[in-house]
Amino acid sequence: MANESVIGVMDPEVKSEASPEVDPKVNNDGYEQVHSKSPVFYDLYERKSELKHQTHYCPGCGHGVVHKLIAEALQDLGLQDKTIFVSPVGCSVFAYYYFDVGNVQSAHGRAPAAATGVKRSCPDKIVIAYQGDGDLAAIGTAEIVHAANRGEKITVFFVNNGIYGMTGGQMAPTTLVGQKSTTSPWGRRPSNEGFPLHMAELLATLEAPAYIERVALSDNKNIMKARRAIRKALEIQRDGAGFSFVEILSPCPTIWGKDPVEARRWVLEKMTPTFPLNVFRDRRPEMPAGNEKENVPPQRPVADVLGIIPKQGAHDNSKPKHAHHFRDVKIKIAGLGGQGVLLLGQLLIEMGMREGLEVSWLPSYGPEMRSGSAHCHVCLSKERIGSPLISHPDVLVAMNEYSLRKFAHEVVSGGIILYNGASIPADFTAPEVQVVGIPAAEIADKLGSTKAANIVMMGALLEETECLAPGTALSVLEDKVKKLDLLEIDRKALTAGRLFIDEQAHIGAVSQPDGFA
Repeated sequence: MANESVIGVMDPEVKSEASPEVDPKVNNDGYEQVHSKSPVFYDLYERKSELKHQTHYCPGCGHGVVHKLIAEALQDLGLQDKTIFVSPVGCSVFAYYYFDVGNVQSAHGRAPAAATGVKRSCPDKIVIAYQGDGDLAAIGTAEIVHAANRGEKITVFFVNNGIYGMTGGQMAPTTLVGQKSTTSPWGRRPSNEGFPLHMAELLATLEAPAYIERVALSDNKNIMKARRAIRKALEIQRDGAGFSFVEILSPCPTIWGKDPVEARRWVLEKMTPTFPLNVFRDRRPEMPAGNEKENVPPQRPVADVLGIIPKQGAHDNSKPKHAHHFRDVKIKIAGLGGQGVLLLGQLLIEMGMREGLEVSWLPSYGPEMRSGSAHCHVCLSKERIGSPLISHPDVLVAMNEYSLRKFAHEVVSGGIILYNGASIPADFTAPEVQVVGIPAAEIADKLGSTKAANIVMMGALLEETECLAPGTALSVLEDKVKKLDLLEIDRKALTAGRLFIDEQAHIGAVSQPDGFA
């Protein structure tokens, strides 16, 4: 799907719904034809640096059409800033690169479960679960059935192309009788593989769903019906009516081995007889009488739930000890397993919590933990954190040269790199980024343990950025480190890292970047 519109919609109503970027043209029939990209999509798609103007979908794929229709509806209904999009494994796995809304990535088939948690946590948001047939109707069958049965106030868009598209064309739960796939080379046989699952009809047997419809992307007329169904499903959620579900029969030209025109025709001629287009449910469910507030579980503090008893004289979270001069700081810490990379991240978020900040920690490491590559993402913020994943850190703490070279290009302009080394490699360059070399391993070794190199780097980080108070760091170490001899080394390491920044790191170096002054 290129960044122009996926379909040329010839609809008089489109005129009034067009965005300011629209380039209108009048065709031979007198209709205004609109070609533009919805502002609900990002301007550039950052998935691949060389392909920022196109998506990963194959030519003729139905996902592009559905994306366009969802984006149109969100724009028209003014819901973009309230929407959270949940995408699992499948061809839609990269939806978060396209939709400029809140995005959550979930495990295979678990989108309804994740969407349930998001909606219950943020009941004022519009939560969309976007799934394919292998995802929703196979591994995710339990999740979708139980979410629908509970009447969760989410919207599910189910793209059904009757095949596993992303993984090479295996038989899906919705593969047609007689249809060949890599795992049904003789065609689907009911006696052996069973019949296709009819998800819309299955969910319609439940009491709780408010709206269920099946549509098809077979021609312009049916695409317009799909457009209305998608819009209605979102309106139902907006109005708090209940669970809404739209099944969308969609072409998959590449895996079917057909050209796009033939694939659309196949949807109409082969799929719709098995999966008839219909509105299966359109009513507000009748819930038992009672006070809904009585059924809401009590909201208890995390410390209360976990049974954590605050220490005598512990600080008041409402009054942070440190005067934070930032809105948020994103830190990536990278090195080898065994260098204390993940522990350093955990210590930082513990400090952040004690200073009343919102925090997140996301680790990443290979199966061979020790001596393998490891890194973690640390977010410290005065506001709620949307995602723990950091693509462009403000600060990179590189514990070895490999990590320095691997992640340096991700650091934002004006950011900081703290490198565990006496000197920066001669052939290394990082334009518009300040690089500070700190011989942390050597300093820690002189103090009595090279294991304290990560604490030296922590002291340097705190002094260089002033993102957290050294006193908080010391109190965290005192609580977490149980061996007195190691604690004493860590105390000295923390101070040594700070003193190195103050006394040696910036001799002849450039001034500190804006934002950390």
